Amino acid sequence: MKLLSKAVQSAVSQRDGSRRHFWGWLNAVFNKVDYERIKAIGPDRAAAEWLLRCGAKVRFEGFERWHHDYNGLPTGPLGRYKIQGIDATESCIMHRGFDHLDGLKYVDEIKFNKCIYIEDTCLEKLSSIENLQESLNMLEVVSCGNVTDKGIIALHRLKNLEYLFLSDLPGIKDKQTTASRLQTALPRLDLVLDLE
Repeated sequence: MKLLSKAVQSAVSQRDGSRRHFWGWLNAVFNKVDYERIKAIGPDRAAAEWLLRCGAKVRFEGFERWHHDYNGLPTGPLGRYKIQGIDATESCIMHRGFDHLDGLKYVDEIKFNKCIYIEDTCLEKLSSIENLQESLNMLEVVSCGNVTDKGIIALHRLKNLEYLFLSDLPGIKDKQTTASRLQTALPRLDLVLDLE
């Protein structure tokens, strides 16, 4: 009986760690890029599938409503629906999946709120995508604990960025220098810092 009790206690104590490991593994699977799928259905549809699979929402050009149901994605001819907005609030998107963003040409708004996997490499990748450098004009980064000054400064390549809202980012250590560098690189930028 004592042996059974010890086995149960051991299983219970390991369960929390293995549960976290399982969800991390599953999130990595959700973020895997299938380049053949992107070629077959186009970058907007493939990106929408990735984003919704990870718990984000998308808004298509010409629509007011945000789509959050993977099975409710609109159908029609390939290339008909173009992603204009991404709301990744509390989603599991991570750097591994950011190649899905490469072919998007119409995204003008992105929100990263409470995204535990968003880190500097994500923002560096985002700002290196030429199409997004041209189209993106509104970005929010809120409560993403793995973002530091390095990731925020990388956003200077988003030359059409007009509004940037930063809040609850404990990794930002030198907010004045970071803000100054962004304002110098992007003179039209309306930067809102709420990092207290």
